[in-house]
Amino acid sequence: MDPNPEDSIKSFTKYTDPSEASRIYFLPNLFTAGNLFFGFLAIIRCIQAKYDPNPAISKEFYTHAVWLILLACICDALDGRMARIGRQESIFGKEFDSIADVVSFGVAPALMVFFLILSPTDGYPFFRQVGWFIGFIYLLCAGVRLARFNVLTSPLLVGDKDDVKCGDFSGLPVPAAAGVIASLVLVLNRFDLHTWTLALPGLMLLIAWLMTSNIPYPSFKNINWHTRTPLKTFIGIVLLGVLILLLKEISFSIVFLGYVFYGLIRFARRRTKAN
Repeated sequence: MDPNPEDSIKSFTKYTDPSEASRIYFLPNLFTAGNLFFGFLAIIRCIQAKYDPNPAISKEFYTHAVWLILLACICDALDGRMARIGRQESIFGKEFDSIADVVSFGVAPALMVFFLILSPTDGYPFFRQVGWFIGFIYLLCAGVRLARFNVLTSPLLVGDKDDVKCGDFSGLPVPAAAGVIASLVLVLNRFDLHTWTLALPGLMLLIAWLMTSNIPYPSFKNINWHTRTPLKTFIGIVLLGVLILLLKEISFSIVFLGYVFYGLIRFARRRTKAN
């Protein structure tokens, strides 16, 4: 039996009453708007980088686009947290967040990789024919991942509907997928490793598959000031912070790639133990 029936009734009304469901809470949606804003600026920077005749300026524009995508990731992490802390969650906020994510973590990274190595004007014959399709597959899987998340977390569904089970996401989150691509582009530009960009299409396809898979990934949504952690985990987090300070640009790619392959390795180990 629900220990607080009045809270349950208020929560149900929030999602069934049109005026409540469409209510715009200022602070959470301000961060979502920031997410959309940075994603839009990242797209503009990608276009400017592609068509600027000066290679040095073009490289700088791509770097700007990467940082804008990472700023969008920060806004995306904060909007949901602000909504939960202030109990200001709404259907409008969830849908607005997904629209912003499609732009910032779907269109912007796909456009970035397409302009860098998959464009029909570049000198890779194979990518001239399929480059646009690889970018679209990534964008399609990002959209499907976001739509699935909204459906599975809908408060109007009955039963086990939560996409987050035991603190995990089902499938790779879209911001993490974009973070992998953006951080790698940052490293490739920083150290002028453009020959390695040929690995990005394969990575994009792997990430696209992971987004639509059921492989569990940590969500970190339940972490707050009252969260307790084992000593080993605390030391690992401190060392990670030191690593970020020391390696700077490289550290972002290490963190995002580590997150991707941590989920894969953990899933493989669980399957092995189960068998």
